[in-house]
Amino acid sequence: MIKTFYKPKIKWLKLLIPLLITLPLSGILLTKTLFKQDIPSSYRYQFTEKIPGTTDTTKLIINEITFYKERNRLQPDSGLNHAALAKAYLKLARATGQNSWYLLAETTAQRSLQLLPFDNNGAIIVLARTAQAQHNFTEALRLSEQVLKSQPSNEDALSIIVTSNLAMGKLDTARKAADLLVQHIPSQASLTLQALVQTAQGQHYIAIDTFKSAIAVEEAGENGTSAWTRVALGRIYYKQGKLDLASGLYREALRILTKYPLAILHLAELETRRGNYGAAENYYNQIRVYSSGASTTFDHAVLHGKAKIKQLQGDEKSANVFFTKAETLLRQENSSINGSFGHRRELVRLLLERGKSKDVTEALSLIQTEVKIRRDAQTLDTLAWALLRNGKNQEAQKIIQEALQLGTRDAAILYRAATIEKALLNNAQAMEYEQRIKVIDPSFDTQAKRISGIDYLGF
Repeated sequence: MIKTFYKPKIKWLKLLIPLLITLPLSGILLTKTLFKQDIPSSYRYQFTEKIPGTTDTTKLIINEITFYKERNRLQPDSGLNHAALAKAYLKLARATGQNSWYLLAETTAQRSLQLLPFDNNGAIIVLARTAQAQHNFTEALRLSEQVLKSQPSNEDALSIIVTSNLAMGKLDTARKAADLLVQHIPSQASLTLQALVQTAQGQHYIAIDTFKSAIAVEEAGENGTSAWTRVALGRIYYKQGKLDLASGLYREALRILTKYPLAILHLAELETRRGNYGAAENYYNQIRVYSSGASTTFDHAVLHGKAKIKQLQGDEKSANVFFTKAETLLRQENSSINGSFGHRRELVRLLLERGKSKDVTEALSLIQTEVKIRRDAQTLDTLAWALLRNGKNQEAQKIIQEALQLGTRDAAILYRAATIEKALLNNAQAMEYEQRIKVIDPSFDTQAKRISGIDYLGF
C-alpha cells in the first residue's frame, strides 16, 4: 500500500527536484543582489584587506598615547613629545566623543607651548580643535590663522577655517577656504569638507559628485575619514527622504569603523522616522555601551532621542524622565567650569520640543545668545522657532528668511517657514513652501516633522 501510494509521485518528484534546488539558490542570489543594491558599488569601501593593527582604531590610538606618555616620562621637557601626545588625546576624543580626552588634549597642548613657544604648530592646531569642540569658533579661527602665517597650506588649519565658518554661517568664506584646501591637498578629508560646504549652500547634486570624488581617492587605513565621509553623504540622502540609501551608507560606515558613534546616532534617528522604535532604542543603547559609561558629546542626543521615542509611543511619563536627564546633562555642559562643549542650541530645541510654558521664555534668551556665536541655518531655524513660540511672528519670519537665504535645502526649515506664514495668515506663501518641501523630500510626513533636528557631523 505504501509503495503503491508513493509510486505515482515519483515522476512529479523528479520534475520538482531541479526546482527545489534552484529556488533556494535563486533566493540566496536575490538576497545577495538586494544587499548589493543597498548602496551603489561606488559607495562601498573597496579595501577588503585591512592593514594590520587598524581594525580597532581606539586601541591603536591608546597604544599611541602609551608610547608618547613613556617618551614624555623619559624626556619631560620635550615640547614636541607633548604636542604629539596632545594630538593623540585629540584623536581619541574625536573617535569616542568623550569630553575628558578633549580636556587632556587641551592641557597637554598648553604644556607643550610652555616648553616650546616657537615653531610648534602641532600644539596650536590641537588648541584650535579643542576650541572648536567647545564652539569657540573665534578662537579656533585665530589660532588657525596663526598657523597659516608660517604654513600657508596647512591642512588642519584650513580645515578648521572651513568648519568654523560653516558653523558661523559664513558660507562664502567657508567655500573659499574649502576650494583652497582641495587645490593644495585633494584628499578624501578635504573633498568631504568641500562637499559639506556645497550642501550648506543647497548644491546637493554637486555635493554628491564631490562626495563620490572623495570616496574615489580614499586610502587604506584612513578608517575614520572613510566612515565620516559616508555618514555625511548619508545625511544628504536622508534629507531627500531616500532612507534606504542613507541607511546603507550609515551601515557601510559601521562596516569600516565598528562602533562609530556618529553612524549609530544617525541610524537611530532614521529608524525612529521609520517607526522602528525598538531598533532605534537599541542603537541609542549601543552608544552608551561602547563608551563604557564615560561622558561623551553624544550623551544628550541619546537621551533626547529616547525621549522622542517614548513621546511618539504615547508614553509621556517615560519621555519626561529622558527629557529631564537630557536637560540636566545639557545644563551641566553649558555651565562647566572645566570647559563647556557648547550645546546651547540643543538645550533650546529640547526646551521648545518638550513644550512647557515656563521653558519658552528661557529658550528664546538662550538662542539669542547662541546666534551671536554661530549663525548657520540650523541655529537661525531654532531662533525662528523660539520667536514663534513667544508670539513674535514678524521677527520669526525675518529670521527664517535669513536661514533660507543661505541656500540650505532642508525640508524641516521650509516646514518652519510654512508654519510661520500660516501664523501670519499668509496661506498662499505657506502653500508655496509646502510645495518646495515635496520637491526636496517627498516623504516628509508628520513623523519626519516630529523627529527632525539631529545635524551633528563631528566637527
